[in-house]
Amino acid sequence: MKKELTIHYTQFSRLTDLGLEDQALLVEAREQQANAYAPYSKFKVGAAVRLENLQIIGGNNQENAAYPSGLCAERVALFASAARFPNVKIEALAIYANSKNGNTVLSPCGACRQVMQEYESIHGTSYKVLLMDQDEKITLFNSSSDLLPFAFKLG
Repeated sequence: MKKELTIHYTQFSRLTDLGLEDQALLVEAREQQANAYAPYSKFKVGAAVRLENLQIIGGNNQENAAYPSGLCAERVALFASAARFPNVKIEALAIYANSKNGNTVLSPCGACRQVMQEYESIHGTSYKVLLMDQDEKITLFNSSSDLLPFAFKLG
C-alpha cells in the first residue's frame, strides 16, 4: 500500500511580514543566540518560547568538551519553560541561527523535534514553530508534527 505524506509551512522574507507577537519572539531568539556557548562548533543558536500566559522563556545552545553533554537551544528553552511553568501551554517556539543553509530550511535536529512533539502531546495542542536565519528568511510551521510526522510515542 502506497501512502503519501504532505507537510505544510509558510515562508516569509522579512520579519515585518509577521504579527507583532511573532516578531518579538524571533527578536528574543536572535538576542538569545548572542549568548550561546559554542566554542567547538562555532554554530550559535537561540530560541524563545511564548507561553499561553504570555511569558517568554529564552535559551541558547550550550556545548561541552565532553560531547554530547551539551544541549541545543530549543531544548534549553523548552525545558526551562516547563520547569518554570509546568502546566502552561506553549503558543509558539522561535529559533534563530546566524547561518545560511542554501535553499533549504535551517531546522532543528531530530532530538529537538522529538522534544517539541512531546510538549505538544503533553498539552494536547500544537504550537507554532518559527525558524529564522541571518537574512531574516523565516519559515513558519503550525505544528512540530510537520517537522517530525512519525514521532516516537508511548502507549
